[in-house]
Amino acid sequence: MNDQTPLRLEQVPPRSGRLTPAGFQENGILFRRRLIMATLSIGTIIGLLYVLGIVLGSDGWTLLDMGIFASFAMSAPWTVMGFWNAVIGFTLLHFSRNHVAEVSPYALTSSESAPLVMRSAILMTLRNEDPARAFHRLRIMRESLQRTGEVDKFDFFVLSDSDVPAIAEREESLFAAWEAEFSDRSRTFYRRRERNDGYKAGNVRDFVTRWGSAYDLMLTLDADSLMSGEEIVRLARIMQAHPKLGILQTLCTGTPSESAFGRVFQFGMRHGMRSYTMGNAWWNADCGPFWGHNAVIRVAPFEKYCELPKLPGKPPLGGWILSHDQVEATLMRAGGYEVRVLPVEVESWEDNPPTLLDFTKRDLRWCQGNMQYWRLVFGLRGLLPLSRFHIAMGIGMYLAAFAWTLMITFSALKVFDPAIGTAQISLGIGLFFFSFLLSIAPKLIGMLDVVATRGGVASYGGGLRFFSSALTEIMFSILMAPIMAVRLTIFMVSLAFGRSVMWSGQQRDAHGLSWSTAFSGLWPQTLFGLAILGLFLWKAPGVLPWAAPLLSGLIFSVPFAVITASPRFGRFLSRIGLCAIPEEISAPIELKQLTDSSQMEPAGADDDLPASRQSGQFAAVTS
Repeated sequence: MNDQTPLRLEQVPPRSGRLTPAGFQENGILFRRRLIMATLSIGTIIGLLYVLGIVLGSDGWTLLDMGIFASFAMSAPWTVMGFWNAVIGFTLLHFSRNHVAEVSPYALTSSESAPLVMRSAILMTLRNEDPARAFHRLRIMRESLQRTGEVDKFDFFVLSDSDVPAIAEREESLFAAWEAEFSDRSRTFYRRRERNDGYKAGNVRDFVTRWGSAYDLMLTLDADSLMSGEEIVRLARIMQAHPKLGILQTLCTGTPSESAFGRVFQFGMRHGMRSYTMGNAWWNADCGPFWGHNAVIRVAPFEKYCELPKLPGKPPLGGWILSHDQVEATLMRAGGYEVRVLPVEVESWEDNPPTLLDFTKRDLRWCQGNMQYWRLVFGLRGLLPLSRFHIAMGIGMYLAAFAWTLMITFSALKVFDPAIGTAQISLGIGLFFFSFLLSIAPKLIGMLDVVATRGGVASYGGGLRFFSSALTEIMFSILMAPIMAVRLTIFMVSLAFGRSVMWSGQQRDAHGLSWSTAFSGLWPQTLFGLAILGLFLWKAPGVLPWAAPLLSGLIFSVPFAVITASPRFGRFLSRIGLCAIPEEISAPIELKQLTDSSQMEPAGADDDLPASRQSGQFAAVTS
């Protein structure tokens, strides 16, 4: 494709009818659910803005007041919707007679014993990742599929975009060793592209163009993905039973981590995602999300409807689309096929970034990709209104972080208002924390969900461990929120000057950060925090108790990054069981195999590689 590719969707089937395309639910019922969600969210936002307007306008409006009001209004939609998603999900989980039937009826209609006749391709996409980790996961999944008796229905593809010669050679060597384990070598494939046109989406598109006609389904995996064979077969059976189901996305949970940062982050995600995703799936239904991995996709409609346009202009906002997955989901739904998410924990896992800087690097790539959506909100023809809304909210998610930083700045500058008092400055800081409280509401409701679920607390290692971990994770989130808000704000400003991220390999194993590395990445947050601290000490010392949590995250961002990255600290948390997740307390066989490093490389896999290209060098090669 070229820059002249039109932003339109051709050959879109009609979307009329009383039921959704797969016949799961009535469109009228889904319309009422979406109306309820819209009413709750819009009503909450209007109420908050009304109260804020009364307070800010009590002595007349200044430019700073207007800035605070606009910033709060910009940040509110994403956080308010997250709150109501979690509330609705919690209500369904604990007060509905059958929440599965209400939210995921397709999960009830598949026969567990139905013969699997569809052919599926399992795709693992790589770009400058450590190949040993990737092939270790593929080997585990194949062995797990063998235990189901359905392994002969699945072929394996390793789709590489690696452009570091040492890594590419190692991929080929490990693939040859893995291929030798197959009695039928036509069941496994390795392909490396010389150019990564289209990034990951282009990698998958190349597979669909070259091999897609031979397969009914494809399971997309990242280099850190892991799924059980039983879950893979179950998803394939659901897709086989429902021909108009285009994408079935699983709810990915984090693998147990020895990184302190990874442990604390995934603990918050693990208990918070259940209520949130259940509520989100209740009203999104057939217009669900796609996260690009750990999902089963129907190949034929994906090939027909989901080819991404190349945006006019150059990066960062032109060229190939970085955040491809949600766009592909909207195109699949516009093509007349449902996109659904299984809103329950299944045996589907991924790794989380091991350090704050690794997390930031990933988030900046997502941020740039979502900012490209400006051209797609109205540029893609044939989308459902709800799909356009999802694309717009992808932009709003990152604008909320930008608005947080503006709100902090405007509140701090209020100290120069001659009529300002400590109470009004405290209001500005309080607004930031209210927004933050809304943003972590899914986690708080998730904690309540664990407590209210029979055996929930025990699955996390008992009450003392769970509540200690919950307190630790809340403190972690308070410190991390302003760090990320400032970082994303700086990056979004830099996008206007042509700065662009690079799509390359990610560091997924626990590793330490030097003080100099942490400072080079976080000095703006430190400087910003010190500036606000100095301003308050000079003009409004009485507000410091309110501002202390916010300023602590900014001023101590470097120590925060170094300490949470420390492998020694991570091993300590692992040893005492702090921030353990259920998969660590009672690990499935696949996760037990994952931690067995003796299985990572077959004997002789590296005999032909120079010593400089052995596994110990990959952290340096990909950094």
